[in-house]
This record gives sequence, structure tokens and C-alpha cells, in this order.
Amino acid sequence: MAKCALRTSFVLEKKDRDELPCPVIQAKQEKNVNEFKFGAHQFLWKSHWTDGDAGILDRARGLGCAFFEVSLGDDVFFDRGRLRRHAAALGIELTVGPGNFWPEDCDISAADSSHRQRGLDWHKKMINWAADIGAIAYCGAIYSHPGHVCRRRPPKEEMPRAAENLNQLAGYADRLGVRLVIEPMSRFRVHLVNTAAQAIDLVRLTNHQNLRVNLDTYHMVTEERDYASAIRCASPFLWGIHACENDRGVPGGGLVPWEAVFDALGSVRGCVHLMLETYNTGPDEFGFSRGIFQNLCPDPEQFVRRGIDFLQKGAAKHMKTPGQSYELHKKNS
Repeated sequence: MAKCALRTSFVLEKKDRDELPCPVIQAKQEKNVNEFKFGAHQFLWKSHWTDGDAGILDRARGLGCAFFEVSLGDDVFFDRGRLRRHAAALGIELTVGPGNFWPEDCDISAADSSHRQRGLDWHKKMINWAADIGAIAYCGAIYSHPGHVCRRRPPKEEMPRAAENLNQLAGYADRLGVRLVIEPMSRFRVHLVNTAAQAIDLVRLTNHQNLRVNLDTYHMVTEERDYASAIRCASPFLWGIHACENDRGVPGGGLVPWEAVFDALGSVRGCVHLMLETYNTGPDEFGFSRGIFQNLCPDPEQFVRRGIDFLQKGAAKHMKTPGQSYELHKKNS
């Protein structure tokens, strides 16, 4: 039997599963299966992607990653066609997020209409770049701007503004074959969407089939009282989960209730992308620049190896529920 860390994804099929209710927009449920893909974020290794970083992708694939997220921004420069070809040759999917320089006046929920327009234009540029590298999704707090926290009651028109512009972006991304994915973040990063329930409210308001939700176990520890309820709330539109501990360390051994997480994932149909995310805390001090002051990720390959092993074992254990029938198998690499 192959070692767990070498398995890129597995599928668990439940027979006679009850239909899940899908609010407003009917999320496409093409097959009655639970499929999990495991991946890693560039930030485990470094802050800015370059043409010299192809070896990181090779190592991620060798560690069992089925997908890999690259961070984009106005201060990131590389040959997008070259990355696309290399990922295709490895058989690894790419996702992207706006994790590097993102101008503060590019905010699609802003009260200033010129800021909203600049936000639309900027995100369309990022979506174009995502399409250039063949990315399957563009993920982040796209509805606002991370670091923009207004310490007042959100005005009633703020969420509709975000929804109107998300609808435009979702349609634009759809035409380019890129999924648009929004992520709730903690109150220390954004004020508009902190919880799974708020994210689903925004999806309903946006009313576009190309919009999905990504949850993050680090942000959830601040904002959610019940991880399982939050995951079930998001399940009709759940694209993935950023997986790390409450301190942004490797999953397992912290405060995140993984038993509840995996149990709730049993109600999600379709593919769920489980991505390891933190910041490298090696000698270049990138982690410190992102507010990580403990040595949580000095060795990204060890972080991925331990993380994927933990996630795979947890998923396999909790999908094999007594009285239910599943098929578990390794997908071809």
C-alpha cells in the first residue's frame, strides 16, 4: 500500500444519501460523492513567486499535493505561461489568491464609487492572470479588502454593493473558466464577512452560479462557536477549507475541533479542496512580516508531509461511519 502522503486525493461514495437543500441558487451536484483534494499554499515556502520557483511545485507534487495556490499582486512578476506549462506537466492544479500587493483603494464594497470601480478593474486583472496560468479558482476576501476594518455598524447598503460587484466578477471569471471563491476572515482582518453564515448570505445576494465559499480553520476559531454547524451551513457552496491550527501551525494538537470538522465534511457533496496554509518562519523572516511570531513553519516540506497525513487519516476515519456505505480509493496521479 502506498504511503498516505503520496496519495493526492481520494473519493468516498455514499449510497442513498439524502438530498441537501440548496438555498436560492442551486449549487451543481453532479455526482453523489465526497471527493477531497489536498494542497498547499505558496506562503509555506516564500512570499513572492518567481520564475526560479518551479522546484517548489515539483516538491509539492511529490509530497502528495493535488493542487497548489500561488499568490498574486502588483509586486509579483513571473512568466505565467511557463508556470501553466510546468503545472500541466506535473499534473497539479493551480489556484490563485490576491495575497501580495493589493492597492487599498481597490475595494468593491467601498462607499466611494471610484474605489469600487478600481476594485472591479483590479480583480479583473488578477482573474486574467489566473486564466493565463490555467488556475481553476481565484480565492480570497474579494468582497472587501483584508486589513480594512471599519469599527462601526456596517451600513445596510454595504453588502448589496459587494454583491452587485461580485456578480460582475463571478460572470467575468466564469467566461474565462475560473471559479470565484470568497473567504470569511476574522474581525481583525475584515468587518463585512466574518462567518460562514454571512458568506452564504452574500452568495445568496450575489446570485451567480460561479460563486463559492472557502472556510479557514484559523479564522473560524475567532468567529464560529460551532465548526460543524458552520461547515454544514456552507456545504451547498463549499469549495474548500484552509486547514491549519488555531495558531496557524500544522493541523492537529491545537484547539481546532477536527473531529467535528471531518464529521461535518461528510455532509458535503462534490469536491472539497483542503489546503494547508501558513507563513514560512525560516531565516528570511517572512512569517514575522505577516504577524507570525512563533516558529511554526521553519520547514515547509515537513509541514506539508505532516499536514496531509493528518488530514487524510482524519477524513478516512470519519467518512467510514457505521451503517453507511462508502467507496474509498486512490485517484490516478
